[in-house]
Amino acid sequence: MLVAVRVAVLVGTNILALLVVDWLFDGVTIGRWWPIVLGAAVLGFANAILKPILAILTLPLIVVTLGLAYVALNVGMLALAEWIAPDFSIDGFWTYVGATIVVWLVNVVVGALIDAIASD
Repeated sequence: MLVAVRVAVLVGTNILALLVVDWLFDGVTIGRWWPIVLGAAVLGFANAILKPILAILTLPLIVVTLGLAYVALNVGMLALAEWIAPDFSIDGFWTYVGATIVVWLVNVVVGALIDAIASD
């Protein structure tokens, strides 16, 4: 049961992150609600399963580029979510980078809030 709650919280956090990205960037368009839910689920799956595997495989490149390749890996996870979810598009490389940073920030803030609530 605890795993189901954790997955629900992670998908909910990604839904919030995608809503913020859609609101902040003109180059991002996400249809309501099914594309957001599907995009958040794909993003959560990609970050939980694919990203660790790809990070291990590309570790030498990540080290040589001082972490820049890891940012590219995060952009790739967002691109995968965009590719799979219908009515979800991101236009332009810098929009991808900005959206990736915003998704990361939202996840950090929500994670900190959940940790603060859980510790009380």
